[in-house]
Amino acid sequence: FLARGLLIRAPPIYSSFSKMNRVFQSTASFLSRGMRGMAKTIPAQVKTRIFSKPSLRAVGFAGLGCGAASLMACNLIPEATPAHAEESKDSVNIVLQTEEQPTLDDMKIFSGTANYNLASEIAEELGVPLGNLSIKTYADGEIGIQVNENVRGKDIYIIQPTCPPGVNDNLMELILLVSTMRRASARKITAVIPYFGYARQDRKMQSRVPISAADVCRLLEAMGVDRVVAVDLHCGQIQGFFGPRTPCDNLEGSVVALPHFANLNLKSESTIVASPDAGGVHRAKHFRDRLKKRFGIDAGLAMIIKQRLRANAIERMDLVGNVEGCDVILVDDMIDTAGTLTKAASELTARGAKRVFAYATHGLFNGPAVSRIEKSELEQVVICNTVPLSPAAAQCAKIKQLSIAELLGEAIARIHYRKSVSVLFKK
Repeated sequence: FLARGLLIRAPPIYSSFSKMNRVFQSTASFLSRGMRGMAKTIPAQVKTRIFSKPSLRAVGFAGLGCGAASLMACNLIPEATPAHAEESKDSVNIVLQTEEQPTLDDMKIFSGTANYNLASEIAEELGVPLGNLSIKTYADGEIGIQVNENVRGKDIYIIQPTCPPGVNDNLMELILLVSTMRRASARKITAVIPYFGYARQDRKMQSRVPISAADVCRLLEAMGVDRVVAVDLHCGQIQGFFGPRTPCDNLEGSVVALPHFANLNLKSESTIVASPDAGGVHRAKHFRDRLKKRFGIDAGLAMIIKQRLRANAIERMDLVGNVEGCDVILVDDMIDTAGTLTKAASELTARGAKRVFAYATHGLFNGPAVSRIEKSELEQVVICNTVPLSPAAAQCAKIKQLSIAELLGEAIARIHYRKSVSVLFKK
């Protein structure tokens, strides 16, 4: 019945009796095989109830319909002739050629309130204006956000470090920004987080404590972020706290600082790169290897082992390596209260170091950090502008801030134009 109905409705397709005959034969064969298979798998005591006349008719019509539909779907497509094949190839080429490639018009850069100056520099590097966005704080402390332009179908890049002061406010602002863009039908949302707050709480050091870095990642994923770009995470394994559907790029801020140190007349035989703690040895070694590869300065390596009484309180330090008569570069990911950094500089000077420099990607400078640096043996402290400087830090003569806008701008451009980001790690 199905085949005859199709013959009436589509006579041009089934115009030959031979083709229709093959449909009937194949359908009957399909039905026969299906019924035999079902009969073998069903227990004997159940067969009587299932294969009663109404059930048998239902199964028969279902098998006939499936067989006929599948075969007719195949036969509806005429046999490919050379002309049809050429036409099909041309169609595929046309589709591939007309696929839209991303343009600058598809890119929108938005900034939170945490580091507006850095966002402005990045937008200038990319040659696009910052998006029109209103962020206000109500009298009760709540955050209000409104996007003042159309973002439907656009690729959105939100630049917002979750840094002090107001780590929690900046984090909530980022979460609400992602949610706002997602509800406004943005095509893709990338969170550019130059400083990732809660990164130091990346594991359980004692009982009944959260792994806050993982919880922040889950919050961002729940809001619908598609990709995350960070700079020098405190622990690289934080990238694994995001699921496989949310890639996380961890850029290295040291590529910005290396040219600065290369201009300080450092000599290979009298330069040491040191880590202020055992956990940062890999970071210091990587910095030393880049210094050698890019500028030919073959520096030595040293390490300071510190024993803490509690957070931000150090009991003693021990030096592994010889620094006598050398210029030493202390390499770390962040400077918080500068207690570790200044004590390390004192220890290195006591061991005979000639000059002591320090490099850290993130300069938080909380509490007495600025006064400690001013009174310390440090020659210069070099940081990146991932975190905005406080007025006191900006006036300190020993603190030198470098811009990371070019690195982040190139990373955003590569992501937007679907190019490799790994090139940035090899530069």
